[in-house]
Amino acid sequence: MDSVASYQRFPSIKMREVKGDYCKFELRNTDASMANALRRVMIAEVPTIAIDLVEIEVNSSVLNDEFIAHRLGLIPLTSERAMSMRFSRDCDACDGDGQCEYCSVEYYLRVKCHGDQTLDVTSKDLLSSDPSVRPVDFADPSAGIDSTDTRGIIIVKLRRGQELRLRAIARKGIGKDHAKWSPAATVTFMYEPEIYINDALMDTLTPAEKRSLVESSPTKVFEYDETTQQVLVVDPEAYTYDEEVIKKAEAMGKPGVIEIHAKEDSFIFTVESTGAIKASQLVLNAIDVLKQKLDAVRLSEDTVEADDQFGELGAHMRGG
Repeated sequence: MDSVASYQRFPSIKMREVKGDYCKFELRNTDASMANALRRVMIAEVPTIAIDLVEIEVNSSVLNDEFIAHRLGLIPLTSERAMSMRFSRDCDACDGDGQCEYCSVEYYLRVKCHGDQTLDVTSKDLLSSDPSVRPVDFADPSAGIDSTDTRGIIIVKLRRGQELRLRAIARKGIGKDHAKWSPAATVTFMYEPEIYINDALMDTLTPAEKRSLVESSPTKVFEYDETTQQVLVVDPEAYTYDEEVIKKAEAMGKPGVIEIHAKEDSFIFTVESTGAIKASQLVLNAIDVLKQKLDAVRLSEDTVEADDQFGELGAHMRGG
């Protein structure tokens, strides 16, 4: 029991920067397997809402029905209520039909061009049966998204006399089933680097050699201070594990003047969302989903252990 406790980890998260569709945080006291699990859950397991069924009544535009349906499916929809919605396949209110208020949202689009100017049909023309589930407005300051585009996402362009009328059903889903349900635009993580400068060895270099050493790094990790003639670490997280500065030091005949190691239990995450949910909420939802999965594994292991115990007990009783 003591050996198990000695390997027990208590992961912690520290938020560094939070915006509407962007956040940066530290994940500590765990290993790469857990960090990668969290990354994969954010990309493919956190549910959102996306258009899944399109019934086109009239389409006289230059785009065919399938093209328009595909574009509608890729429009990000505000999905704050996705975690509480039912999957259409599990909904008992509509027997899996996927067209009730508990597992779907209905949209209508009715647009016709009456003028000589080209008419842009955008996501703002979609009328939703649920005001809380609407196309993401990238010009909405409350969404925390910096954009001056107020047109919405263009679906199709119409000329005089052309018309588009359709009905669409949005449902809950996950990125593992289709990319349109993925709430993440980008999720990356890196080991937190630890950089050590051997001052005694560094002092044996000339100013020109120090400048050359600093310039060998493709990213601005180091800086040479002309006043003190010292090499300083200004941004350790800009290091990309390219080892260029290490190779340069070895070529100078000064191996060990700079040492760079990765912290095996510390990771820096960068998360960008599609706008369907805020980046910070994406992280929280991913943790909830990951916890549910771990609970399911624990329950499965407990069930197997109980079955084995009862099996041994039954065999013992039969033998007795």
